[in-house]
Amino acid sequence: MAVDIGELLGRLLSEGARHSDDTHDYHLTMVPVGDVTLPTGRVVACDPLVYAGDSPPFTVPVTPGRYPLRAWVAVIGFGPPGNRVESDRRTAALQLVIRDQPTTTWEPACVPDPAVPDPASIDEDGFAVYPVDSGTGTFADEQAVAALAGWPYERLEDAYIPAVIEAAPSPLDAITHEASGANVLLVSTGWGDGAYATFIGRGADGDVTSFVTDFRVL
Repeated sequence: MAVDIGELLGRLLSEGARHSDDTHDYHLTMVPVGDVTLPTGRVVACDPLVYAGDSPPFTVPVTPGRYPLRAWVAVIGFGPPGNRVESDRRTAALQLVIRDQPTTTWEPACVPDPAVPDPASIDEDGFAVYPVDSGTGTFADEQAVAALAGWPYERLEDAYIPAVIEAAPSPLDAITHEASGANVLLVSTGWGDGAYATFIGRGADGDVTSFVTDFRVL
């Protein structure tokens, strides 16, 4: 059965939305995590601690500028219905807001086709995904990600590997390309490692409103 992207993201990008199963409740809340500087407007979504050097930008660019990043956090309750208590918090989605206006259509975000396609880069729903092996993800400018790929491990550790990890979305931010001020602001990804799809929203005029990565919590 084809996935309805609008329905999928509507479950994630709604303040106060609640979803339940046999053992858990999920309460969605939006957490602003900072601004992302895009000097080139070429957006990359990736695990920046492992794949910064292997992550091309999406085929849809945006106007260079500075844009807010929002984490949609699932506050998870556990226990019998009617008596569930908060047991965890997980980053359910990450949203890079380009224009703060209603989104009328969604489309899968794509990178240029590689010469040799990797089957692992497509999920069971047919969407392009990026791999995560450090439990973190980001939206950042191509320039910022390329600069981060050249950092020595000691600098990476100082900026992005805290002694104590905060509850989701666990944001960490650092300027990685000093000439432009481009930064990489990462958050925790869903239940951790995996492969996650990104979608592009457009307004009624066809302009991009946001990029959203679904971390498969719901």
